[in-house]
Amino acid sequence: MAKNITVLGSTGSIGTQTLEVVREIGGINIVALTANRNVELLEKQAREFKPKMVCIMDEKCALDLKARLKDTDIEVVSSMDGLIAAATHPDADTVVNSVVGNIGLRPTVEAIKAGKDIALANKETLVTSGELVMKLVKEKGVNMYPVDSEHSAIFQSLQGNGMNKIERIWLTASGGPFRGRSDLSNVTLQEALAHPNWSMGKKITIDSATMMNKGLEVIEAKWLFNVELDRICVVVHPQSIVHSMVEYEDGAVIAQLGVPDMKVPIQYALTYPKRIKNSFPKLNFFEHNDLTFEKPDLKVFRCLALAFEAIKTGGTMPAVLNGANEAAVALFLDGKISFNDIPALIERTMGAYTVKYDYSLEDVLEADSFAREYVYRLN
Repeated sequence: MAKNITVLGSTGSIGTQTLEVVREIGGINIVALTANRNVELLEKQAREFKPKMVCIMDEKCALDLKARLKDTDIEVVSSMDGLIAAATHPDADTVVNSVVGNIGLRPTVEAIKAGKDIALANKETLVTSGELVMKLVKEKGVNMYPVDSEHSAIFQSLQGNGMNKIERIWLTASGGPFRGRSDLSNVTLQEALAHPNWSMGKKITIDSATMMNKGLEVIEAKWLFNVELDRICVVVHPQSIVHSMVEYEDGAVIAQLGVPDMKVPIQYALTYPKRIKNSFPKLNFFEHNDLTFEKPDLKVFRCLALAFEAIKTGGTMPAVLNGANEAAVALFLDGKISFNDIPALIERTMGAYTVKYDYSLEDVLEADSFAREYVYRLN
């Protein structure tokens, strides 16, 4: 039976690679596609994959897209209501959430409530609301498949070991473009966007440069795999060949390796538990024969340390961390603050916030709004 999927964020990096996987392996129907403002690419995707619905967040762009697709039967919707409609479309059985930012939270929650399986590339969903979301996943009896290469590696390394105790999870990080540097005060935007291994969107690339990306992944891993924080260790692995590892109590370490390419993790999330032959790049051990591992520098990469602080504090603090980071990164991308201002603004925002421990989804969204507004007020 063919799988029917919705792709949230289909014009972004993960979204476009998801559609590459669909082209490659077949057997997957596209029910709905969504984008933020990229009308031209979304129209092209709609004409190729012929979904039943497309959503574009910007309402003016939606009018343009509707006019472009007037010769089709494709329904065009917009705004958050449209995003949720795409995520909960009755014909979809799986939702690939590759939206960047906390905007991906509500459609994920609604999709779970509607009984959809989730292939998750949107870190913020579990960073800000991991406890609530995973409880809902259990209640609704749906599956949550990780798409991020690191979490997919952990997921794959857990297969067949369900009865064995995890000693620790080794979450690998490339170290980004500034690995080994002790002074980041004069970092330029161009330098921060020059990732040595991965091709990603701008926001995620900056997160990798600050190592906030890894901090968010630590929080995500805690909820995805139900492990204590002190069992998650970040290790810098500049070659990005070992995507992450699971160490068991007998000392055995199971790792998943591959070239730095997102298509295999995406495919595994869509075809689990099957592995399907493809033409994607394969790992050559004779070429990639020098694998090294280092401790992260938490003094230089303060964002990673702040992420650990946020999840240790718990409650709604991770939502504040995430919201402040999104606002600060946006300011940096706009040239309004320096690279080192990013962790400084996040730390000030966390210090100004009073945590809620008995919280709801609305509390999470309020914490997110507080953080963004506070960062923007400081600038």
